[in-house]
Amino acid sequence: MHEYCIAGDSVFLDLFQNKSYLLKLYKTLHPEDTTATEDSLTDVTIENVLTDNLYNDLGFIANNKLMILIEAQSTWTMNILVRVLLYLAQSYHEYFQRTSQNYYKSRKVKMPKPELYVIFTGNKEWKSDKIFLSKEFFEGADIDIEVKAKVIYESDTDDIINQYIIFCKVFNEQTKQYGMTQKAVTETIRICKDRNVLREYLLEREKEVVTIMMSLFDEEQIMKSFIRSERHDADRETAERMIKDGELSFEKIAKYVPTLSIEELKEIETEVMQLA
Repeated sequence: MHEYCIAGDSVFLDLFQNKSYLLKLYKTLHPEDTTATEDSLTDVTIENVLTDNLYNDLGFIANNKLMILIEAQSTWTMNILVRVLLYLAQSYHEYFQRTSQNYYKSRKVKMPKPELYVIFTGNKEWKSDKIFLSKEFFEGADIDIEVKAKVIYESDTDDIINQYIIFCKVFNEQTKQYGMTQKAVTETIRICKDRNVLREYLLEREKEVVTIMMSLFDEEQIMKSFIRSERHDADRETAERMIKDGELSFEKIAKYVPTLSIEELKEIETEVMQLA
């Protein structure tokens, strides 16, 4: 089963677009900064860039730090570093536009210090707390650009980041039990409120959270349908070539094109014969 905690208008973004929760997130990462306030945080999350709306990427500026948090789903991939790199580049591009700075001029631009984080909602297992582009993609070579990201896993803490990770794990457990249903959503919310996981947020936004998570299921079904359609079309093209060659039986062709039945292969043969 696909692992979740993603959505077009995701719980991740809905949660942290609220400045009070965003401040809690920042203070989790920088407890030493006692000067930060809700008003001092600037949301610079990029909308629909280099994604298909199924990713949770968050960006904000706090006390001259550009904080970027990318969520990694339960199925881990080091390609997350590429997402971080592209997100960072786009964030700086938009920052220079927003602050009317021209990096083609001789005057040196001012830019906030980057801090890059990956929130991983799966099990930690053997994975490192820090990942490097040079190590993962270039065998540790001295390359001209480096990306380093700190990976945040589930822990024993009660901070808001850890609560979000637990929320995702509860959701995954419930979808395994109840499938992609409203029951899975409502049970997730009930369990998390009982365990004091994002309780305040879920009490305030329960209806919105249900809507967000149910729309996730709709998007997932659409994506699966699209993938099945693409695979079926590809198998059909392969079957047509094999039938034209005339060297294999329908039974053997069916092993290479699993989305097509023997009946469909016979129909394709009829079409091929008519066009011959």
